[in-house]
Amino acid sequence: MNLPEIHPGGDPVVRVRGLTKSYGGRTVVDHLDLDVRAGEVVGLIGANGAGKTTTVECLQGLRQADSGEIRVLGLDPLRDADRLRPQIGSQLQSSGLPDRLRVAEAVALFAGPRATGADRLLEQFGLAHKRRSPFAGMSGGERQRLFLVLALLNRPRLVILDELTQGLDPAARREVWGAVAQLRDAGTTVLLVTHELDEAEALCERVVAMRDGRVLDQGTPADLVARHAREATVRFALPTGDLATNGTLDELRRLSGVTEVTRDRAQVAVRGTREAIAHVGAWLVGTGHPIPPDLRVDIPDLESALLALLDDSAPTETAGAA
Repeated sequence: MNLPEIHPGGDPVVRVRGLTKSYGGRTVVDHLDLDVRAGEVVGLIGANGAGKTTTVECLQGLRQADSGEIRVLGLDPLRDADRLRPQIGSQLQSSGLPDRLRVAEAVALFAGPRATGADRLLEQFGLAHKRRSPFAGMSGGERQRLFLVLALLNRPRLVILDELTQGLDPAARREVWGAVAQLRDAGTTVLLVTHELDEAEALCERVVAMRDGRVLDQGTPADLVARHAREATVRFALPTGDLATNGTLDELRRLSGVTEVTRDRAQVAVRGTREAIAHVGAWLVGTGHPIPPDLRVDIPDLESALLALLDDSAPTETAGAA
């Protein structure tokens, strides 16, 4: 029997309803609902212990859920494991290879009946010249790019990546981001688990924020920022003289989008919507004074939004398995 075809906007590649999983009496995933559609790059974000890793392990049939319904490519990950496994490419937190295993040997070892284009993948991810290199001799970024090659080798319909850039230096992270961006641009369906919120913002079309095994909110990164971290802040020092007056502060308060103006000696903080940034800039230019050299603009981002979501209740004890 052939696997069902998945089309953008049609049935989800991943459909989860009421997923629950506990360890030692502690609920790690709590009645979770999740959809991932064809061609999406979806990020699972949240603090340690949010249940992200346990969720993707259940999706791959590596753990058995206590209750709930899971369908991946229309199949049950446990009952249909033999049919489903070749359709999923994955890189998990615990991914590793023997130190002496060479790149070409790893590719041959992981290649299944559907494998194709190994040379093209090595070239695409900048590893063609590393075919004879042992795993131990590769940099962190090269290792993660190799895991991506292995995840894609068998032409999967879904790629699951769990903390792909954990422990990498900034340059290596950027390398791996570029590789994931290639998957996104090619229309590959990707489920990405990450603690790096700048990573989620850069790569994901949609993010699902989790805490204690539940979904707090989901949407595009911009959606979450707009709902939970709308406030931007412009900080600068007022020049001495006539400008440093209460009347000046009143002028700033009257600008469109401004919600609050505070002053600490010569330092002023103007808070408001993103629109307020433009109005404060225009006001500064209109004063005729040079732009303050200490001018700083703090724009809300996904990290701000997640912190606001997590701030709704006290943190709970984390579990490594989650």
